[in-house]
Amino acid sequence: MEIKNYIEQNKDHFVSELFDLLRMPSVSADSAYKPSIEATAQWLKEALLKAGCDKAEVCKTPGNPVVYGEKYVGDNLPTVLVYGHYDVQPADPIEQWHTNPFAPVIKKTEYHPEGAVFARGACDDKGQMFMHIKALEYMVKEGKLTCNIKFMIEGEEEIGSKNLAWFVKNNQEKLKNDIILISDTGIIARDTPSINVSLRGLTYLEVEVTGPDKDLHSGVYGGAVANPVNVLSKMIAQLQDENNHITIPHFYDKVKEITPETRALFAEIPFSLENYKKGIGVTDVQVEKGYSVIESSTIRPSLDVNGIWGGYIGEGAKTIIPSKAFAKISMRLVPDQDWEEITALFTEYFTQIAPKGVTVKVTSLGGGPAYGISIDNDGYHAAEKAMQTTFGKRPIPTPEGGSIPIIALFEKELGSKSVLMGFGFDSDLIHSPNEHYGLFNFFKGIETIPYFFEYYAQMYKK
Repeated sequence: MEIKNYIEQNKDHFVSELFDLLRMPSVSADSAYKPSIEATAQWLKEALLKAGCDKAEVCKTPGNPVVYGEKYVGDNLPTVLVYGHYDVQPADPIEQWHTNPFAPVIKKTEYHPEGAVFARGACDDKGQMFMHIKALEYMVKEGKLTCNIKFMIEGEEEIGSKNLAWFVKNNQEKLKNDIILISDTGIIARDTPSINVSLRGLTYLEVEVTGPDKDLHSGVYGGAVANPVNVLSKMIAQLQDENNHITIPHFYDKVKEITPETRALFAEIPFSLENYKKGIGVTDVQVEKGYSVIESSTIRPSLDVNGIWGGYIGEGAKTIIPSKAFAKISMRLVPDQDWEEITALFTEYFTQIAPKGVTVKVTSLGGGPAYGISIDNDGYHAAEKAMQTTFGKRPIPTPEGGSIPIIALFEKELGSKSVLMGFGFDSDLIHSPNEHYGLFNFFKGIETIPYFFEYYAQMYKK
C-alpha cells in the first residue's frame, strides 16, 4: 500500500494517539511534573514496540529518562538514528491559552485551513517526533523499511539536555549510526518546503541583584537605598544600544560578517514583512541595524530577557524596596562563538556595570554551540529528494534561529552528521500560549519520512 493511502485509512487513529501523548504534561522545567515525565517515557516505549521496533526501553539517566528503540533489517544496510524529545515547555501564562494546554483540540486557522492540533508540545516536539513512529509503523507493516532504525527520544531538551551528554557517552555502541534524522524545526510554508542548514548556539543565565538584607519600607528608605528592581532594569537596559547591538566587550570578536553571496541567498527566501508582523501581533519589528529580519533572527547573535521578577506582585499595594531582583537572560550565538566564553564575558561585564550598594550573582543554566550543516552529503540529498517527492518542489536550504545544542555533541561523540527535516511553521507558536501543529504538516511528515529512508538507502555506500 502506498503511504498516502495508508495515512488516509489510519489518520483518525494517528490523531487519537497523538492526543493521548499530548494529554501528558511532561514539563521538564518543573519537578512537580516528574510523574508525568515517567509516564510519557513509558507510553513512548509501548508506542515504539507497537509500531514495530524489535526492542524498546526506558533508559535511566541522572535526570529524566531517555526512550530508546530499534528495528534491525540487515547487516549491509545503513542505520538511521531518529532523535526527538518528549518533554515540553511550561504552559505559562495559562490565562493566555484559549483552551486547556493539555486537552488537545482541533481548530481551523488562517495557515491551517484543514485544522491544527492546539496543545502544549503539539509542534515542539511531540507532534513532529510522533510522525517518525507512525512512519515506522507504515514501513514495517508494508515491508518498506530500507534502513536499520534507532530511536533516541529524550526528556530534557527544553532544559538544555542536561544529561544527554552522559547518556550518549555511555551508550556509544548502542547509538552507533550512519546519519541522524531530526524533526524539530520547520518549513517556510505549505507550498514552500525547506531544510534547515544552520542553528544558532545558546547560553542561558540567571542573574540576581541583592540590595538590603531584607525588604524595606519605601517611605522610610526610598531615595536613600538602592532598589534592586530599579537597578536590575537599568543594568539590563545597558546590554544593548540604540541599534540593538549587544554592548558586552569582545562579544563580537569571533562573529564573522555575512558575505554578499549569503545575503543574496537569503534574499531568495520568500518573506512577507506584513504577514510576519500579523502572525505574531506586532506593529513593527526591531532588528539589529543594517540587517534584515531573516538575518537578525537566524545568523546574527541576539540577547533577550526571558523573565524578570522581584518585589511585591500580589493584589493591592505594598510599598517596599525589595531585597532582591532576578532575571533570566538568554543569548543566541553564531558559529565560532564559544558559549562558555560568552558566559564569562557576560558575567564580567554585568558585574562591572552594577552600581555601589548592590551585589550581583550570575548563574549559568547551560548552553551549547552553533551548528552548520553541509548540503553536500547523502543525508541532506535524501531529505531534499524526499521533500521534492511529496511537496512537488525542491526544498530551499534555510538558516534556523533556534538552538539544538546536542547536535554538535552527536557529531563529536558519535561521528555522525544530522539532517534537520522539520515540518512546523513559524506561526505555530512554539514556547507560546496556544501552540499548535497543522494536520497537513503532521500527515505530510508521515508521508515524507519513508521516502527519506528509501532514498538514503539508495545513496548509501558502506
